[in-house]
Amino acid sequence: MRKIRLPKLRLDKVKVDLKKGLEQLSAGGFQKIYEQIDQLNIKKGVDQLGIDRFVTQCAILAAGSGAITGLGGITTLLVGVPLDIINLITQQFRVTLAISYHHTGKYALRFEDFFRIVASSFKVDAGMAVSKNMMEQVAEKILLSVGAKTAERLVPVVGAVIGGTTNYLFIKRIATNIIEKHNENKVDISSLN
Repeated sequence: MRKIRLPKLRLDKVKVDLKKGLEQLSAGGFQKIYEQIDQLNIKKGVDQLGIDRFVTQCAILAAGSGAITGLGGITTLLVGVPLDIINLITQQFRVTLAISYHHTGKYALRFEDFFRIVASSFKVDAGMAVSKNMMEQVAEKILLSVGAKTAERLVPVVGAVIGGTTNYLFIKRIATNIIEKHNENKVDISSLN
């Protein structure tokens, strides 16, 4: 039986890169991603498909980038992880906006109001003001969820299954968390502007 040899990863470089990524996301990256999302199209998608099918569609789109990232082992992993993270955040934001619209009838949210919902879906204290600290905590939780299965994505083909499944379940879990928070009235998304 032939052993699969994985390339040696320099953990110090990975830690520095992750810290840099966290800083970029919390220093405006989330808002840039948010501003690229067409909220009217989300409204139309929810109206056409219904909330459950819309969430599933977003989960499938997230699974696609996860699968591509793990398809070719380390080659696609190195190039694909940043794009996978951006797609994962985008799909999470789309799901959050869709659920907010579904429950309130309002499809356009200010970034600050929107990000409070995102933070609460990760069980991060969503205080009155959106702070850099809150954004850093959310970024950290997103990167931890993606990073938890990164090593398994190094094995070609198997990594694609793991990456796709991980992303799909991540989006489904986020949707469930947001719906539960709404139902518990811990996040009163109906009062947002």
